[in-house]
Amino acid sequence: MTTLLLAPMEGLLDFVLRDILTRVGGVDRCVSEFIRVTDTLMPERVFLRYVPELLQGSKTTSGVPVRPQLLGSDPMCLAENAASLAQLGAEGIDLNFGCPSPVVNRHRGGSALLEEPELLYRIVSAVRRAVPPHLPVSAKMRLGLHDDRRAEECALAIEAAGAAEIVVHARTKQDGYRPPAYWERISDMRLVVNLPLVANGEIWTVADALRCREVSGCQNLMLGRGMVADPALANAIRAADSGSSLPVTMTWPELFDLMEQFWLLVVAHLDRGQQTGRLKQWLNLLRRAHPQAQVAFVAVRTFHDPADVANWLKAQRVFLGAGQFLA
Repeated sequence: MTTLLLAPMEGLLDFVLRDILTRVGGVDRCVSEFIRVTDTLMPERVFLRYVPELLQGSKTTSGVPVRPQLLGSDPMCLAENAASLAQLGAEGIDLNFGCPSPVVNRHRGGSALLEEPELLYRIVSAVRRAVPPHLPVSAKMRLGLHDDRRAEECALAIEAAGAAEIVVHARTKQDGYRPPAYWERISDMRLVVNLPLVANGEIWTVADALRCREVSGCQNLMLGRGMVADPALANAIRAADSGSSLPVTMTWPELFDLMEQFWLLVVAHLDRGQQTGRLKQWLNLLRRAHPQAQVAFVAVRTFHDPADVANWLKAQRVFLGAGQFLA
């Protein structure tokens, strides 16, 4: 059975947007933005800031499980924080070995750890021992830091340490987010790794998803920017899997409904200084799949006051109610 995961995107695909996107359907599980662990046990309020879904059974409002993700390099400290998350009712624990941020990497986090397979083993082992046996421990990795020569070695270390699943973003840190994603390297990894691998990277359309599966050999996928740009993508992939030849898309009025719901959550949960920027970020990606989003992006990109956004949304609701094109 196919599993479709929703990726985290720091500063964009957080609890607000994953609430909205999981309302659309098609997603089996989400992973939170990384919670950075240094040398302390995080207070409960930090975990809840990143994963407020912990207060509702580690699920979004539409019932999709959310797995908290930890980032760090100290095995014991990561284990302690994982145990604390388990006590809060986390669905599982995910470990970040893929973040390409230079700041994170300089502090020995994210993809920098792919130079140290033995440390990956110690981290996953410590976390696996720290949480109850029924809770899955998973990891997300890139193909490597500067190159992909140690991809298999890192995946084998994660497997040997007791992980239940690895999501592979099929690029190195050096590649950043530049296309292409090297899905064929995931296929190479599958020859030596026995635990489930999930393919990630450059899946923007149903055609991309089908090609990724063919090249990587992975049935299960993680969707990131593609799902943000086209909230119907997971449903469209499932429709293709069922043999349907009909395209699955969202109309602009349907998407505008989501945008209004998104804005209400943004205003309710985010600081005033972040609010307009968050809508602009989403519209910027929506332009890739929805031409109407270009019109909307141009309209709101100069806004800094949330009141201007609220007034614009009200005006557009009037236009849509009259059957007119958004402008």
